[in-house]
Amino acid sequence: MKATQFLISTLKEAPADAEVISHKLMMRAGLIKRLGAGIYNYMPMGLRVIRKVEAIIREEMNRAGAIEVTMPVVQPAELWQETGRFDKMGPELLRIQDRHERDFVIQPTSEEVVTDIARQEFRSYKQLPKNLYQIQTKFRDERRPRFGIMRGREFTMKDAYSFDRDAAAAAQSYDTMFAAYKRIFDRFGLQYRAVAADTGAIGGDLSHEFQVIADTGEDAIVYCPTSDFAANIELAEAVALLPSRAAASQPMAKTPTPSKSTCADVAQLLSLPLQQTVKSLVLATDELGEDGVVKKSTVWLLLVRGDHDLNEVKAGKVDGLKGGFRFATVAEIEDHFGCKPGYLGPLNLRKPVKIVADRTVANMADFVCGANEVDFHYTGVNWGRDLPEPDLVADIRNVVEGDPSPDGKGVLAIQRGIEVGHVFYLGTKYSKAMNATFLDETGKPQFFEMGCYGIGVTRILGAAIEQGHDERGIVWPASIAPFEVVICPIGMDRSPEVKAAAEALYQQLLAQGVDAILDDRGERPGAMFADWELIGVPLRVVFSDRGLKAGTVEVQGRRDAAAQTVPAADVLAETLKRR
Repeated sequence: MKATQFLISTLKEAPADAEVISHKLMMRAGLIKRLGAGIYNYMPMGLRVIRKVEAIIREEMNRAGAIEVTMPVVQPAELWQETGRFDKMGPELLRIQDRHERDFVIQPTSEEVVTDIARQEFRSYKQLPKNLYQIQTKFRDERRPRFGIMRGREFTMKDAYSFDRDAAAAAQSYDTMFAAYKRIFDRFGLQYRAVAADTGAIGGDLSHEFQVIADTGEDAIVYCPTSDFAANIELAEAVALLPSRAAASQPMAKTPTPSKSTCADVAQLLSLPLQQTVKSLVLATDELGEDGVVKKSTVWLLLVRGDHDLNEVKAGKVDGLKGGFRFATVAEIEDHFGCKPGYLGPLNLRKPVKIVADRTVANMADFVCGANEVDFHYTGVNWGRDLPEPDLVADIRNVVEGDPSPDGKGVLAIQRGIEVGHVFYLGTKYSKAMNATFLDETGKPQFFEMGCYGIGVTRILGAAIEQGHDERGIVWPASIAPFEVVICPIGMDRSPEVKAAAEALYQQLLAQGVDAILDDRGERPGAMFADWELIGVPLRVVFSDRGLKAGTVEVQGRRDAAAQTVPAADVLAETLKRR
């Protein structure tokens, strides 16, 4: 490709609405152009990256035995009504009607459609396992699109769906996809982690997120540097930080804490470590009658150490809270505790509540908690002596850096990541809802065991830039860069020698299968170099009249601080070696 035949549309400044670095650099480098809120044109430079991402995904999915299909962007509502998602999914699902007033959706994902394919095509156990995938446009009507393509409304996604005869076979399909994903992300050349993830309402224990490591990432990734343990913050197990409960050594005392309502303020006032305090959080669960009206509510008191935070996902797995919970109202809190929030604790309750203590809190002794009276806390509180044992002991907190790893092989560290892929065991959630069955060896119908596997194709671009950039622009991995090599001839319109040398290398690289671009625009060196550093091409070769007279050419990697001078006769070999 020659630059004059291509479309290069770089900007010196990013638009004012560009927030994160990937959005700014993609706009400045001319990879995308905004068309509407969360909707972008992918310009030729950005599309080249997308196509390279897609090619890697397609090669590895095919290698893993998956079969490519394409499912419609516009899908009949009837399929979504079968699973109940037409109503349950909420406003993110874009609903439309055709001229006959029939309901359709713009697909955000394709579980319903692919399950419909399976129930028509896979009639016997002999046809299984099968894995169907597509690389297709998706649309989710985000309430507040932001961060460019990182949280846009229209995007490209690779979604795959496996169909198996039983759970054991589904686990094998899951492992096959997990291995394929590792190969895909290895080939992308990005630093990533595959972390155990929460399976949500579906349950089970097979779910992993693929997170690209970036300081600007929205997700917290927990891992052990000395073992293979890795999980997202919602799932990471928090072990008890106290091996056992010490004997009481202090009398319980009601202590004035005027205007000190937080654990940190109380600890500072009393000159105690924050780790000696206990934080109270009040939840409620509602029991509904047949008419949908609340007929009974239960109030729950969850206790975590003062320096810890409640993990709501873990709380939702506690017996009694699994069906859903909410934070208690002020009226409910006052009714049960006789006090407004800020001084709450498990002692002197007006009405009974269910008490759940975090594992660490359950082993604490001589701790500090609210007295259920404004401006007072209790010190020297002990389980068994001053209050009954908690109703439940559970892991309900977020881990923190330095916690013991749950595998016992070190301590935990935390880094930020951007989720770009997810592998998930679905079980029979969709096959049962849509009565999708096959006949087993005995001729009896059985529901398909399913898995789903997604990669945010366009999101990969944003994540790669968040991970790889500097003050000059984007730093792409070579495997997904828009071009592998850019040839920059200085003054080629004035020097036949420069033009001939640049053209010769360009043709040689093309013959070797190198994805090269020749910048024949006649730009000044500073402007030309700035463009390609902004765009992030991994390798730059510079021809100049002065250099050729000395028999040399400059070669510089995008990550290099300075150019390397090489003999002109060796420039092809050097370029091929460094590409």
